[in-house]
Amino acid sequence: MAKPETLIGFHAIASRLRHHASTIQEIYVDRSRQDARLKDLLASANEKGIRVLQVEPDRLGGLAGGGRHQGVVAMAEPLPQLHDPVDLVDQIGPDLLLLILDGVQDPHNLGACLRVADAMGVHAVVAPKDRAVALTATVQKVASGAADTVPYITVTNLARCLRELQDAGVRVIGTDDQATEELTKVDVSGPTAIVLGAEGDGLRRLTRETCDALVKIPMYGSVESLNVSVAAGICLYEARRRRSALS
Repeated sequence: MAKPETLIGFHAIASRLRHHASTIQEIYVDRSRQDARLKDLLASANEKGIRVLQVEPDRLGGLAGGGRHQGVVAMAEPLPQLHDPVDLVDQIGPDLLLLILDGVQDPHNLGACLRVADAMGVHAVVAPKDRAVALTATVQKVASGAADTVPYITVTNLARCLRELQDAGVRVIGTDDQATEELTKVDVSGPTAIVLGAEGDGLRRLTRETCDALVKIPMYGSVESLNVSVAAGICLYEARRRRSALS
């Protein structure tokens, strides 16, 4: 049996209650908190037959591992994970849209990327196992429920994964501030994967060389780079906007 994962904060736990309530084992709440938000959460948990324990704040802090838990922590079975993004090509077809993150290790950045991915209808977020943060409690809290709706797939060899996606008909578009082509000009029709690197480091060499095309986000101000979740939002929105115009 898989080790239970910890969920912290109202958004992450409420989302799990909505989408995968059967995976929640127990919910722990601050016994001193009696506000309407907590009562709504407890009513939902009671409706689904989930055990709720009222505990002291110190115990919540220990369960949350120091994370900002807002007075509520849950223990849950990990959600089933997809292991191969290539499987999505046949399942989704020409509408497939993937977000691939090369080197994002900050949990707040990953959580924000998952949230953006959910908003833009991304079918999965893909990252390498050796250069990526896991789905920690902090990631799920920042994602505000998106960790339950957008599959997060980690792969052993990212460059090989990109080549396999290309072989399956997916166009792989990398972002690079030194690219000559702009994001607004690249073809995003058909199955597409958008690849972003970590802020500062960008894409690794082998990842960059594997992409079908490299594009840059047009910048009109004085800053030289964007947070990866902001860049993801811009790229994914542009892909969705262009696809809508073609339909």
